[in-house]
Amino acid sequence: MYPPYLGAGIKIADYSEDMTRFEVVMNLRWYNKNLVGTHFGGSLYSMCDPFYMFILITNLGKDYIVWDKSGCIDFLKPGKGKVTAIFEVSKEKLQAIKEEIDRIGKNTYTFHVEIKDEKGDTVAKLKKGVYVRKKN
Repeated sequence: MYPPYLGAGIKIADYSEDMTRFEVVMNLRWYNKNLVGTHFGGSLYSMCDPFYMFILITNLGKDYIVWDKSGCIDFLKPGKGKVTAIFEVSKEKLQAIKEEIDRIGKNTYTFHVEIKDEKGDTVAKLKKGVYVRKKN
């Protein structure tokens, strides 16, 4: 029930109980189409925006500060119909981040995700930079 997602028609289709994996979908609707009848680029980016930050915040715990720092999206082909993105950070990667931050204090981590259409073709690729710092 996240308001920006309601307006764009973005839905969480599935997630893991440990909050390390999210599957997000968006159907093409009249209210998220662009001028040429395909998915609006802002909605494609929006469906990817919070998940890596959320996974890190939830799994690293209250002793860490986590912020989205950067994002870059490459649109590869027109998005039509239902599109899907899967965000996942393994427990091993989360542990490695925690250990590194405990050692060096802060860092920015880069995550990649592909947005795919119903045929499995990649519509867009997103690169997210997420800043993590140990609280004082």
